[in-house]
Parts: sequence; structure tokens; C-alpha cells
Amino acid sequence: MARIVYSMMVSLDGYIAGPNGDIALPVPEEALHRHFNDMMGQTSMELCGRRMYEAMRFWDSPERETSALEVERDFARAWQKTPKIVFSTTLREVGPNARLMNGDVENAASALKLERDGYISVAGAELAAHLARASLIDEYRLYVHPVVLGGGKPYFQSGLSLSLKPLGTESLAQGVTLLRYAPGV
Repeated sequence: MARIVYSMMVSLDGYIAGPNGDIALPVPEEALHRHFNDMMGQTSMELCGRRMYEAMRFWDSPERETSALEVERDFARAWQKTPKIVFSTTLREVGPNARLMNGDVENAASALKLERDGYISVAGAELAAHLARASLIDEYRLYVHPVVLGGGKPYFQSGLSLSLKPLGTESLAQGVTLLRYAPGV
């Protein structure tokens, strides 16, 4: 059975995007990028909301395959290889190795957990909130950057109440601290 992991970069004050919706967090440099490459390589499936999927489509572009940076080429290959399910009621089509779903998020995720092994990654705060309310997330990973955004889109959706137990911390490049949590009992 697979484990569903919600993993995002986040500011010190808890935001994954700035007040205007822009990704105002520092771009990962090589050492941090390699960590994310390793995580993507371990991912058996990616679950995305529309906005996050559209942002990540950057990695589907042919230019990523010819990037001057090896670390970017590696991430692009891992992203392209990983099957994706995109939950959206507005998109009509998705790119390669992706499937569009507009039905019941919770039932689809429950079925995927039973069908797959390894990690299923959740990308996007709104999608993660749906899965958290259904008790489907097995682990929360917050990559905390030493940056304060002062507002924006929070990692945890407003109104979502959770009891969590710590699984550990790890210091990473660029002053990032990985905080790992599991749902409490």
C-alpha cells in the first residue's frame, strides 16, 4: 500500500506562495535541488491540483531536457517519468504521462493508495486539504525557508484543524529546515 505525502516549500510564516500568488520563495540551488530530485525519483505517482500542475508543466518543456544545468535535466526526467493525476474541473486536457480527473478526490486517492506502492506525492494546498479532511495523508513535509512572506497562500488551508506528531527534522542547503509530521492519533 502506498503512503500519501504532502510536501511543499514554505516560508517561515507558513506560506507556499506570496500575497499575489507568486512563488516568492528562493529558487533551489544545486544541493537543495538534488534533494528534490531524489524525492521525485522515489515518487510512484504525483497528485496535483490545477494551479500546481500548470506551474510544474515547466518541467515538461523540451528546453528542460537541454538545460545547461545537469540537476535541472535530472529533475525534468524524473518529473516526466512520474505518472500524474490532475484534479480539475476547468482543465480539458493535460500533458504527457498525466491523467485528468474531475470526480471525487477522496475516493480516487483511497483507491490509488491501495493500488500502488511507495510514495504518492500531493502537490497543492487545496488538494492536500481535501485529502487531510478525509484522513488520507500519511505524512506532511514542510521545507521551511528562512524567509517571511507576510501573507499569501498558506501550507495548511484556513479552517483545517489537525493534530500532528513529529517524525523528525533535517537541516538542508540554503538554510532550509525539513519538518516531517504524521497525523496524530
